[in-house]
Amino acid sequence: MNNGRFCFLADQYYKDFPDEYLMRNKEVVDGVLRDRPCFFAFQERETPEIFWLVPISSNYTKYKALYDKKVERYKKCNTIRFGKVLGKQAAFLIQNMCPVTERYIREVYIDKNGVAIQIDGRIAQDIIANAREVLAISKRGAKIIFPDVNIIHKALREQIAQQKA
Repeated sequence: MNNGRFCFLADQYYKDFPDEYLMRNKEVVDGVLRDRPCFFAFQERETPEIFWLVPISSNYTKYKALYDKKVERYKKCNTIRFGKVLGKQAAFLIQNMCPVTERYIREVYIDKNGVAIQIDGRIAQDIIANAREVLAISKRGAKIIFPDVNIIHKALREQIAQQKA
C-alpha cells in the first residue's frame, strides 16, 4: 500500500475493533449496498506496518459548513480538509481517521480502467501533514479524533509484535 492510495476496510476490522465512532462500512444507497466509506491512506513513520486511513465524504456542503464554524471559533481547522476526487469536491475527515494494517485493507479503490485512484500531490501532502499534526495533538491526550485510535493503535502494534515473534 502506498501513501495517497484510496481503499476500503475489510469487515473483520469492525469485528476486531468495535468502536462506535468508526465510520461504518457498507451503506445502502438507493436500495443498493455500497462500499462506503472510502479511505485515503498514508503510512505511519514510527511503525511502517501501520497505515492511517482518513475517510472521505462527497457531502462537501455539510463538511464545509462545519469547517467554517471551526475556523470562526478556533481560527484554524485541521480536522477537515478538502480536495477533488475523480473530479468532484470531497471532504477528508481527519477527525474520523483510524489506524490499520494491510491485513484489514480489503481492496484498493480503482477506476474503470483498473488504475488506482489518486489525487493531486499537493492535496495529498496537505491531508497527510494535517493528519500528522492532529495525531500529535491526540497523543498528548486531546480528544480530537472521534474513534479511540490509541486503543486500536496499541492492539495493532501488539499484533505486529506477535507476528514478528
